Amino acid sequence: MHFYGTSSVNEKGHLTIGGVDTIDLAKDFGTPLYVYDIHLIRQRARGFKDTFERLGVSSQVAYASKAFSSIAMIQLIEQEGLSLDVVSGGELYTALKAGFNPEKIHFHGNNKSPEEIAMALDADIGCFVVDNFYEIELLSRICKEKAKQASILLRVTPGIEAHTHDYILTGQEDSKFGFDLQNGQAEEALQKTLDDQSFKVLGLHCHIGSQIFETTGFIMAAEKMIEKMADWKVKYHFSAEVLNLGGGFGIRYTKEDEPLAPAKYVEDIITEVKMLMDKHQLAMPEIWIEPGRSLTGDAGTTLYSVGSSKHVPEVRNYLAVDGGMSDNIRPALYNARYEAVIANRPDAKAETVVSIAGKCCESGDMLIWDLPISEHQPGDVLAVFCTGAYGYAMANNYNRIPRPAVVFVEDGRAELVIERESYEDLIKHDRSLSRFKEGSER
Repeated sequence: MHFYGTSSVNEKGHLTIGGVDTIDLAKDFGTPLYVYDIHLIRQRARGFKDTFERLGVSSQVAYASKAFSSIAMIQLIEQEGLSLDVVSGGELYTALKAGFNPEKIHFHGNNKSPEEIAMALDADIGCFVVDNFYEIELLSRICKEKAKQASILLRVTPGIEAHTHDYILTGQEDSKFGFDLQNGQAEEALQKTLDDQSFKVLGLHCHIGSQIFETTGFIMAAEKMIEKMADWKVKYHFSAEVLNLGGGFGIRYTKEDEPLAPAKYVEDIITEVKMLMDKHQLAMPEIWIEPGRSLTGDAGTTLYSVGSSKHVPEVRNYLAVDGGMSDNIRPALYNARYEAVIANRPDAKAETVVSIAGKCCESGDMLIWDLPISEHQPGDVLAVFCTGAYGYAMANNYNRIPRPAVVFVEDGRAELVIERESYEDLIKHDRSLSRFKEGSER
């Protein structure tokens, strides 16, 4: 079994993360429990940031907080000197409550509300990533009302779609995000924003996909965008200060996945961007990237308690745990795949194959199909790896199941950073029926 980050096995034969025994974590904090390996997050953050510095390229590495947002997580990101992407008023509010420097916050989203825009302007955030013509008009109006100027990037679709090893050249007109680079929308957006004193246009942004294992797609996107930048410099005397190539850097969920190291992504992208800028005789812009999953994904492990089992002769063995699609909906949504071990004995030989079922009243609530696993019994702890991105972020209360707690671990220490929801939390916004009386006439 491949272990992640600082995970290892101690003298008791138990799985440890950050030098902390996972069986002790389960006893102390309960299950299901999200456990984050803080050392690995720091290591990944520095892998991106330090490579830009070594190459002498002005940059911002912005954590895409949609992967996992909490006050403690945002504070950790600030400790590492990163910027921050938010995509909603809630993520922005969390960042501000965490004390994050608003000048390093970038606000994304394809349908920002007037209230969210006003909140961001009042906070003096660093940048809006403008997504559509409606947003241009709305942001301009609110800027004028508040007598403020907004720094913006224009999000464009460069005609590149990337996912793992596949790269597809498309018009990308059928996307809810961004201005199309090929059909003239992006150029029209540039004209509108350059002509409006409410805006300071910093440059361009794109995001081509997720779970990308190579740099080919990023390079293809950069080529398309820089060609337009060269054209727009001649037409509009516009020199982009920022080129944001987005995120989507892949991680290893299973043994079939082969992602690159953070440094390799940065090195390949910068080499190509420098060459393209020289080719078109353009000044090198500041390069921004947006890692999310690649910082938190394989730093997170979910601990479950093993419960019931079911044997279907000559078909399948089911093993149920005390969580499921309420704390990890990705298998149901995307057919996402994971690896797992019995944390009590992670090195034990896998003697059987089971399918891990969640406890939700839904036949599609399956976490892992056909998992080779060691001997197990009710009460054992199952550790599912690489749940740190879009696990807690997409957690829900289906079947009125409370959301799990979150613990950070590092150097043998554990800290509770999100409390487990209680049953009382589930009903705190409920209201008793008062207007409709029993037996009223219809």
